[in-house]
Amino acid sequence: MDNQQPVTKSLGKGIFFACLASTLWGISGTMLQYVSQNQAIPAPWFIGARTLGAGVILLVVSLIMYRGQTFEIFKHPKDLLRLVAYAAFGLAANLYTFYISIEQGNASSATILQYLSPLFIVLWATIAHHERPVRGDLIAFALALIGVVLAITRGNLSSLAVPVSAIIWGILSGVTAAMYVTIPKPLVAKYPPFVVLGWGTFIASIGFNIWRPVWINHPPLTPQLWIGLGTVILVGTVGAFSLLLISLTYAPESVVSILDALQPVVTFVLSIIVFHSKVTVVEVIGVITVLVAIYVLQRSRLKVAQDVDEMHQLK
Repeated sequence: MDNQQPVTKSLGKGIFFACLASTLWGISGTMLQYVSQNQAIPAPWFIGARTLGAGVILLVVSLIMYRGQTFEIFKHPKDLLRLVAYAAFGLAANLYTFYISIEQGNASSATILQYLSPLFIVLWATIAHHERPVRGDLIAFALALIGVVLAITRGNLSSLAVPVSAIIWGILSGVTAAMYVTIPKPLVAKYPPFVVLGWGTFIASIGFNIWRPVWINHPPLTPQLWIGLGTVILVGTVGAFSLLLISLTYAPESVVSILDALQPVVTFVLSIIVFHSKVTVVEVIGVITVLVAIYVLQRSRLKVAQDVDEMHQLK
């Protein structure tokens, strides 16, 4: 039983950090919807500013904390190639597709479609690594998806009627969300998460600033835009993505991705507190269902970890 304690603590830490990351994304998502729909800010400019600001902040922190380790990843071509893939197909692609999905549709549909990412991760693990899905993961995923749908549609599925383009962008955001969880996992096992995310966001910003430089023909820099941009950079990028990478050092990517269901729940609660939105019984049931899903996931994964330890002890 002694070997079970570290596994339990490790998985618990991973679940905690993943939940905290989703909470920060929920806060940032509220601000992102305001910026994308009310401020009419072009996606390339906003994401270019977001990734550049976050990248610079993270790299400065990395230099202070890790010094020479900040550049260690450039000495290993395979790791550098994975880093570029993470920046392009994970970070940059997800930030852009999610922004466009909200812009052309609404946050509800974009959130639900992006939450398909655990399905893509399970499919990838099954096909590429021949891993059998854990039954608890499938149950938790189903419960969480049902909870998300109930919480952000109030049980009225017709409210998801959005343009085909928004649906396509939303599905792509789900695919890229799976990529930003799976691609960097080998990197965070070798390098500090701040270093991986710092270079990832900075590399992503290069592409966006070639496309639409933040210093040329920028939108009016109003106090509202500064507040929105600052919140999304510090809370939704530096904070959330850092916690996500930290959680990957403790928990499998399939577990981390399912816990992303907390994001719409946090947005739901914030809409009540900040915007005094009316709450329905169906929405409350949806939030409770998501919380139950997280509990099922935690119990299932701890049971699997304990079974593995028992097998090792028998050997």
